[in-house]
Amino acid sequence: MQTVLVTGGTGYIGSHTAVELIETGYKVVIVDNLSNSQADVIDGIESITGVRPAFEQFDLCDREKTMALFKHYKIDAIIHFAAHKAVGESVDKPLEYYHNNINSLIYLLEAMKKYGTSSIVFSSSCTVYGQPDQLPVTENAPIKKALSPYGNTKQIAEEIIEDTLHATQGLKAIALRYFNPVGAHPSAAIGELPLGVPQNLVPFVTQTAAGLREKLRVFGSDYNTPDGTAIRDYIYVVDLAKAHVISVKRMLDNQNKKDFEIFNLGTGTGSSVLEIIHAFEKATGKKLNYELVARREGDIEKVWADTRYANNELGWTADTPLEQTLATAWAWEKKIRNIN
Repeated sequence: MQTVLVTGGTGYIGSHTAVELIETGYKVVIVDNLSNSQADVIDGIESITGVRPAFEQFDLCDREKTMALFKHYKIDAIIHFAAHKAVGESVDKPLEYYHNNINSLIYLLEAMKKYGTSSIVFSSSCTVYGQPDQLPVTENAPIKKALSPYGNTKQIAEEIIEDTLHATQGLKAIALRYFNPVGAHPSAAIGELPLGVPQNLVPFVTQTAAGLREKLRVFGSDYNTPDGTAIRDYIYVVDLAKAHVISVKRMLDNQNKKDFEIFNLGTGTGSSVLEIIHAFEKATGKKLNYELVARREGDIEKVWADTRYANNELGWTADTPLEQTLATAWAWEKKIRNIN
């Protein structure tokens, strides 16, 4: 049984990916410092899969502990999620983002070289494209100057990986540039649970519907889009998780076409903030109180993916309907808030 290290594995995408890995037959080791997640997510993973993954709580910016982890476990592949991820917060706290997101990757790459782990899937982001000149955006779109320190850490991380692979024989990597993950596992045993103020749209939507927030603020209503609100490509988190498992298998089976591959992961369809609100209302029957406010620094106007390369190369498609996805997010919110 091959072992996959999932960094940030108690987080939103990490936990869903751990489930898919276990259900595919991999042994999973999770590392998380619980800065934006909770340890009982491990219970949720176990309740879905019947298997309790190994869990180590520490910060990957601790180089000694990172090296000790690789000495203790025989790691075949890594999926690296662990990172600070809020665009707005990164504008206010750039050094925190550079320290956390870059150092953790460097120490993982050092450990891979030292202990013979060959493969890493890197959790990248469509933010590397900035505001693309053409839509939908392909993997060949130019990398623009990042609009936030968060986006810049993703650009820098990809460059670090590429340079390391160039200098190190036997290492391979896949960077998955994904768009906006939403929804929760259909069991409602795991989902998106941000600590403190959410940084993504859908938790704001569900928390407003649950009565935790008086109203939902929509940042920007004067964008050059059909309804004036920003457009993103919203992808179901379980569909996204499956792509990570396929990417791991691709490298471990030596099916990768080159040492460093890059794939866009999205649905190929853009939805505006208002369209998300209306789709949620239709899917759940809950009316949302929302307010149009000024734009938020660091946000881009519109972006959605050209997914043909990922569809063809990985044999993967994100095809869960948006309303169904939003219904899973509401089921999860109701569960954690004890709402009937």
